[in-house]
Amino acid sequence: MAGLFPEIEPFEAGLLDVGEGNRVYWETCGNPGGKPAVVVHGGPGSGCTPLHRRFFDPTRYRIVLFDQRGSGRSIPHAGDPETSLEHNTTDHLVRDMEALRSHLGIDRWLVFGNSWGSTLALVYGQRHPERVSEMVLVAVTTTDREEIDWLYHGAGQFFPEAWERFRAGAGVSNPYDGLAAAYSRLLDGPDPDVRERAAVEWCQWEDAVVSAAEPNPRYEDPRFRMGFARLVTHYFHHGAWLAPRQIIRDVHRLHGIPAVLIHGRLDVSAPLVTAEELAGAWPRSELTVVDAGHLASEPAMIGAAVIATNRFVGPS
Repeated sequence: MAGLFPEIEPFEAGLLDVGEGNRVYWETCGNPGGKPAVVVHGGPGSGCTPLHRRFFDPTRYRIVLFDQRGSGRSIPHAGDPETSLEHNTTDHLVRDMEALRSHLGIDRWLVFGNSWGSTLALVYGQRHPERVSEMVLVAVTTTDREEIDWLYHGAGQFFPEAWERFRAGAGVSNPYDGLAAAYSRLLDGPDPDVRERAAVEWCQWEDAVVSAAEPNPRYEDPRFRMGFARLVTHYFHHGAWLAPRQIIRDVHRLHGIPAVLIHGRLDVSAPLVTAEELAGAWPRSELTVVDAGHLASEPAMIGAAVIATNRFVGPS
């Protein structure tokens, strides 16, 4: 099984002014003259990490990472309750990606996305197919309303105790009420103690349904925890500002783009059916199903992703 490439540091980094008071952190690693690839991180709100640099051969790729608005090292951070999320939508993030591509002087790039990042990568590719050379999508999601409902309601059947705590933390009596919307209201409320409790409860559910075996240590950071919870609830209670089944409906716009879709057969948070449907409607894509859950850091996910990036860069 292929493994991660060695740890590397960026050779260039900066903050790009993308408007509405936002500056997006970006970095480039690997070979300055290599094949361009951009990593679209998950969440929303997780931010890019050093792990993302290691899915690519640094001798052959020019690897671009960036923190989406409100996350990571981008400014302002959603962990600050004073940070408005009004200008933080899927459309804004797609526009930011194009601004970054232009700023770096890149004509076309491979787009690598995981989890929520696969949704954003797909929307970007459908709007700018001429800018995408290939795609590698790990833990495939389209953030359709049905997927959101499954993640915050349906998946509770596998984790009933955790789900009951999660539902109770939202303060709703009807279990069919929108939990993402309820938590979003709590996280943007005036009481700091209420906000903090809501962020903790939200991230505990994320740990239960996504991480399962090991808690995510990043949730121990109050700033990260608050920013992540605010952004996820903001995006998901708005359905990521996408029409029902929009990505599947518009998959024809991707038909000229080769892609590898990688999904864990044990992924409870994002069932395999979405990746299967997408692959079935996308002639130049292929689906790789591995013995893993949702996390891109699982060995089987890493192995499949590295094989895909190696294949798309060509022989050494």
